[in-house]
Amino acid sequence: MQTNTDPSSAYQNRTSRGKSPSVMLVLIIWVLLIAAGITSAYLYSNHMKQEMVRQIQADTHKQMNELKQSYEARFAELSGEVKELESKVQSFNELLTFTKDNATSKTDNSNKLYTQLNEVKKQLSELQRKMDLLK
Repeated sequence: MQTNTDPSSAYQNRTSRGKSPSVMLVLIIWVLLIAAGITSAYLYSNHMKQEMVRQIQADTHKQMNELKQSYEARFAELSGEVKELESKVQSFNELLTFTKDNATSKTDNSNKLYTQLNEVKKQLSELQRKMDLLK
């Protein structure tokens, strides 16, 4: 066995062995800190994503309810207009029938009633088409 009697080489061997565990400890701590930072960033980003999804779902649900209420109100309004027009058409039909029964020949009044009846029928069909689109 050969012993090294040179004092400088003995000092180097001792210092390199003495610093090695502390350097390794610092490296391990740095690696653990980096891993903890990456893990916490990943968990936080997942948490934020879930919160945003919940918020978007709540907003969407709220908007859908508002849209549904608006649709139902508009549908009820159009239904009322259709019923009103149907009653007008019915009264025009009755008036037209009465006028036809009492008229001996075609007059301007009966022509006007036919014209009005046709206009009301057009409006009724247009409202019916709008209601079908809303359905």
